[in-house]
Amino acid sequence: MLNLKRNLLSAALASAMFMVASQAAQAAGQDSAPQDTSQDAAKAPAAKTEKKKATELGVVTVSGFAQSLQSAVDAKQSSNEIIEAISAEDIGKLPDVSIAESIARLPGVSAQRVAGRAQVISVRGLSPDFATTLLNGREIVSTGDNRSVEFDQYPSELISGVTVYKTPKAALIGQGLSGTLDLQTVRPLDYKKDVFVVGVRGQHNSLGRAADSSAFGNRVNGSYIGQFMDNTLGLVIGYAHSETPTQEDQVGLYEPWFQVGDGARPGVPAGTYYSDGIKALRRTGHTKRDAVMATVEWRPSDNWTSTLDLFHTKATQKDTANQFEVNLSGYNGSAGGYNVTNPVINGNDTFTGGTANRVYPLVRGMYNSRHDTINAYGWKNEFSVGQVSLVADLSYSKAKRNELNLENNTQLLPNPQLDSLQLGYTSNGFSQINPGLDYSDPSKLFLTNTIYGSGYGKVPRISDELKSAKIGAIIPSPEALSPVISDFEVGINYADRFKEKHQPEGNINVGAQGDTAIGSDLQYGLVDLGFAGIGQIPSWNVPGAVARYMTFAPNEDASYLVSKAWQLSEKITTAYAMADIDTVWGVPVRGNVGVQVQRADQSSSANVFNSSAPVGSQIERFTDGKKYTDVLPSLNLAFSLTDSQTLRLGLAKQVARPRMDDMRASLEFGVDTSTGKPGASGGNPRLDPWRANAFDLSWEKYFGGTGYVAAAFFYKDLTSYIYTQTRDGYDFSSLVANYVRGPNEPPTQTTGNFSAPFNGKGGSLRGLELSASVPLNMLTPALDGFGVLGSASFNDSSVTIRSPENASSVGDGPIALPGLSKRVYNLTAYYEKNGFGARISERKRSDFIGEIGNFNGNRTLRYVVGENIFDAQIDYTFGESSSLHGLSVQLQASNLTNAPYRTYAGSKDRPLEYIKWGRTYLLGATYKF
Repeated sequence: MLNLKRNLLSAALASAMFMVASQAAQAAGQDSAPQDTSQDAAKAPAAKTEKKKATELGVVTVSGFAQSLQSAVDAKQSSNEIIEAISAEDIGKLPDVSIAESIARLPGVSAQRVAGRAQVISVRGLSPDFATTLLNGREIVSTGDNRSVEFDQYPSELISGVTVYKTPKAALIGQGLSGTLDLQTVRPLDYKKDVFVVGVRGQHNSLGRAADSSAFGNRVNGSYIGQFMDNTLGLVIGYAHSETPTQEDQVGLYEPWFQVGDGARPGVPAGTYYSDGIKALRRTGHTKRDAVMATVEWRPSDNWTSTLDLFHTKATQKDTANQFEVNLSGYNGSAGGYNVTNPVINGNDTFTGGTANRVYPLVRGMYNSRHDTINAYGWKNEFSVGQVSLVADLSYSKAKRNELNLENNTQLLPNPQLDSLQLGYTSNGFSQINPGLDYSDPSKLFLTNTIYGSGYGKVPRISDELKSAKIGAIIPSPEALSPVISDFEVGINYADRFKEKHQPEGNINVGAQGDTAIGSDLQYGLVDLGFAGIGQIPSWNVPGAVARYMTFAPNEDASYLVSKAWQLSEKITTAYAMADIDTVWGVPVRGNVGVQVQRADQSSSANVFNSSAPVGSQIERFTDGKKYTDVLPSLNLAFSLTDSQTLRLGLAKQVARPRMDDMRASLEFGVDTSTGKPGASGGNPRLDPWRANAFDLSWEKYFGGTGYVAAAFFYKDLTSYIYTQTRDGYDFSSLVANYVRGPNEPPTQTTGNFSAPFNGKGGSLRGLELSASVPLNMLTPALDGFGVLGSASFNDSSVTIRSPENASSVGDGPIALPGLSKRVYNLTAYYEKNGFGARISERKRSDFIGEIGNFNGNRTLRYVVGENIFDAQIDYTFGESSSLHGLSVQLQASNLTNAPYRTYAGSKDRPLEYIKWGRTYLLGATYKF
């Protein structure tokens, strides 16, 4: 009943906002006179005007939040597809601190935070796996294990706008299933004069300084736009630097929560849901990023334009988690007698507190260093030959990631120093751990062989390379078809992508000197875990301690590590043909109809460990793959009901290529020596893509320049979904061929069980999106300068999947689609007048299943509690009459309420992580001249 009331309230609030916007539209005046449907009107259809509007968008010198809205609204109105758009307020100035936060405010889009920043973008309730990201219309590589882009790599200061295509068109290369996000940089010949922009901002995190890490950061950017040779040659150069502090407080519990048996955890009643451990940590560090973009645009004649785009970004992230951790299962090495007294069990049979006796806690240092580099180049040439327009586009992008993960473990000695802990668990705050012993003296904590060893380390590295070439043409329609079709677009694109991952790892062991305390010169000082009830613990230089006192020899040849390395190749040939519709069917209609044909050739190679082979030849190469073709028709129609009202229809068949890590050839293979039946688990290079049939309907009304109100409905029939299954009868002939049968083993079979991602049953996904932008001076002149924009999205899906590899966190039963929040809201209230601007924004989403990376380097699914994030900004821009003309100052605040990030296991009273990243404040200035 409570959920029903909340849903009704949410719907009521969204409807109220929609009605206010509709009333504002009526207040703006009556619609224009009915459209002229005569033959003369058909000869001058609306689509050409709309295309001209779209072309002119880049010429406008944007300034201020209201102008940003105006440009975004113009782009939405003039598009033939259903899109959402973001436009920079000015050069180097998107509306938010990060590009992901700006994207997350669009209707039908939501974000998951990573390290306190909006990072994982879901479009229309589907995870990032279903969307693709383009840079200036070209698909780009990723530093992650998959295709999804990490948006922190693209500074908001260097991006001039973003277009999110919710419906595809045949000529759109690299399109996604849920949406296609196109990041755009400045085109220099769109400007009529030279422009210089410099900006400086200081940053502070409210959690404050800890260990060796400051709470302060900075952002510096500069851009130059120039025109030469009578405005036939344009140049843009932009640079952005940022140094962002990492500060995090976290309490986490072990997974899974499980029902204990009788006497399994002494003192805990049988049938109680219980977690076998808890940790609390303070994470400190920083991320440095430097990015450069450049564009050279040459237009020697009206018939030829050549554009060269260059983009480079390099990021270094270093952080250390200073962690107190205790195992609560009785697993304390040689010490026994673990028991729980005064247990507290809630009405849901969940353990929520008590005293854990005879435990042996650890104090751990966990270090991560990550270096990412992305280079992207594109060269586009556009020609006009008579009435035919030709385009040739070459692009190349490459990403590299090199990472170092180190952990070392200390305990009080001599072994064991047993303690009693007072435990108190909560889902709405930091769970409490109150130890009886003191863990703040670094001289009493020794690097030693604990129940988790003395340490562990990994050295992951990823390389992702993408080469593509495209040729296309726009051909005027023959006169016989011109009343309906204005142009035909045809083309072909070839993309060659190669991704490779390695992950050497191994134990970090105490060196020849034996157990030792960490020297004072390696100590950073104490960090306060008082938020979790623990008090202070030491923090130290983890790499320094490993180098001085320990040994670490990572490898990827051990039997249990071989399967973590893989290579993947994709060769995608895409051909398309599309007709641009420009006609009158009672009312002016524009749009497009076409087909895209994709031919995919995918293969993956990896090493497999054959335990039956002689030592020295146990590692064997395994390659597998598949070829397939998809035919993807699409239709977009925009009916101009009046000058200010548009009804849009979209129909399409869509695909999204599988996750790259799901397509890996790496697997763990073996043969049952009692039956001769082979079996394996791992990736599946034979995967087909996700496929869907999509229907979209959208109504939009525009008014007052920056005002509009829109309602959109979408329906996607997912004909299949990829999830982990175990299938019998899988052909292992190529692996069995090298298997050496033992003397008493039965004959080796060629087929067996394979646990891997497979294409399985799909289902439907549907949603309703309400959005509005209302300048309030339309209601009364007293509100001149004030405005509101917002959106409400309601999503639902019949698709349920199983994720056995994540059973410890999300259970072994059916779960909802990862990334799907049933309700997503965005609201911004702003004021802008006479140079002064202020706005406050809220983004809210309901619970969802999110994706995180665990210590093993694998993706892990979690139930994530819905978030409500508030951001605010005030700014002032000096006018032309001021001696400071061109200067603007800004004060920004992100995560104003320090909203927590919470995950749980099935039920919210069984928490997994509770994290706070603090508030972020930025103060700075931008000067344009």
